[in-house]
Amino acid sequence: MYLDFREQVETLLNETLFQLGIEAADLDLESSRHADLASKVAFRIASREKKNPKELAETIVKAADIKKFPLIGEMRAMGPYINISTSRNYIEETFSRIRTEGASFGGGFSEGRILLEHTSANPNGPLHVGHIRNSVIGDTLVRILRKAGYDVETQYYVNDMGRQIAIVSWALSHFEFDTSKKSDHSIADVYIKANANLGDDPEKVAEIDRLMQLVERGDEATIKSFSEAVSFALEGIKATLLRMNIHHDSFPYESTFVRSGAVKRMIEEIKATGRTTVDDGALVLDLEDYGFEKKLVVQRSDGTSLYSTRDLAYHEWKGERADRMINILGADHKLISGQLKATLNLLEKPEPEVVIFEFVSLPEGSMSTRRGKFISADELLDQVEEQAFIEVDMRRPEMPEDFKKKVARMVGIGAVRYDVIRVSPEKSTVFNWKEALDFEKQGAPFIQYSHARACSILKKAHEEGLWNEAFDTDPSMLVEDTEVELIKKMAVFDSIIEQCARELKPHTMAIYARELAEAFNQFYRFVPVINIDDAKLRATRLGLVECARITLASSLETLGIDAPESM
Repeated sequence: MYLDFREQVETLLNETLFQLGIEAADLDLESSRHADLASKVAFRIASREKKNPKELAETIVKAADIKKFPLIGEMRAMGPYINISTSRNYIEETFSRIRTEGASFGGGFSEGRILLEHTSANPNGPLHVGHIRNSVIGDTLVRILRKAGYDVETQYYVNDMGRQIAIVSWALSHFEFDTSKKSDHSIADVYIKANANLGDDPEKVAEIDRLMQLVERGDEATIKSFSEAVSFALEGIKATLLRMNIHHDSFPYESTFVRSGAVKRMIEEIKATGRTTVDDGALVLDLEDYGFEKKLVVQRSDGTSLYSTRDLAYHEWKGERADRMINILGADHKLISGQLKATLNLLEKPEPEVVIFEFVSLPEGSMSTRRGKFISADELLDQVEEQAFIEVDMRRPEMPEDFKKKVARMVGIGAVRYDVIRVSPEKSTVFNWKEALDFEKQGAPFIQYSHARACSILKKAHEEGLWNEAFDTDPSMLVEDTEVELIKKMAVFDSIIEQCARELKPHTMAIYARELAEAFNQFYRFVPVINIDDAKLRATRLGLVECARITLASSLETLGIDAPESM
């Protein structure tokens, strides 16, 4: 709804400038505490027009014909600023649209095909807390982009032929695989043992090198052993992701691009640029004019390709199948992702948009799968759900066990996802599960409880015969400050989706969901809903509760968090 208001403001200002004979300019629209939208266009064009910006703003306001624009209520000059407020019609139409459009409200304004890659953790063990941020950022962006209207395919790029997978394959032939455990955890066990056993033994290291060479040459037995190792790990990883409400549409394998000849062709294209040299037997690419002093290794001295080389072939393939490519990568990938983009640019191929996130750690410190020093995502989720169950049991002791377990799962997973996503990707964060699950703080449990409260209000009113969706409502009756503020907060849902989709920063959605829950609770705290005599006003306020329920549910869905009807 807010996007429609903004569009009307843009049209009005452009038409007014044209009417005044002023050349088109950047309207410089921004949010303001003085109005619903503000423009600095007068300041922008003052020097060009040789006029005082304050007087120019007043001239534009005086000439503007706002009567043609039903969503615009008032336009005023304040110094060089032009402040624009929404109309009463904006408030009432927002109410009506949410009730009419339901879950589709606030989206569907974009188009295009996107391939978004996230998680893509090496299949040498379970996902750990350090991986979760990648998964949650990626999945939340997918949900935001789909809500905006894009056709999005999510991909998990599987490393099935690198050194780590060679070590896992070697480990499976030297150590017992524990079938009683979740498969990705058993893979981690043998991988850790293998690293400890290999050490710096040159003969054993040579065995790993030989396996890598064999798989690249297409040796069927070696390929089969690598595939078996990867499948064990992926089976467990997929289960963990599903537990966090995360699903991938496809799992392209690195080896596919080697066997298809795409990697070999990519190497030849890179050679044809005339920028490659041989350094200690390895083929390297000079990207100094792109700002990279370190050369990109394209091919090892033994003739095998690297992850980066296969990644180039993968991106060429993706670029032919989508309008946009988006990668979610940790801060340790800054250099290699920059080199990848530069190489694709050099070869005149589409480049991906890269979202770099800083690491998440635990109060205990950093994590390493190779050293066996990590807390798996499964362990974390178990801990959080156990604590959530205790909280639910304290609050709802009268409810049956299955209800408590169901709510505990929704609250626990929601707490993890929200605590991860609420921090901007470029900022590092320490995950503290106790704080994430604090029901008194304004995190996921607070938002979920707000949704459950809306459901409870509507259920009670329905049982008492005071509410039915078919009841006649009149949004012109909603004039209390908290009613108007709640409606305005719901109205900006589309602009939050648009902003997150444009900037690829999903933390803004988390902030919005919390503010929406706050606005709903303020409304319910200060305005009576059920206990009023005026049936029409009661039905209208219950209609507003329904609008809040819809928008809260949509916000939680976009964050990948369940919206319980009872807590």
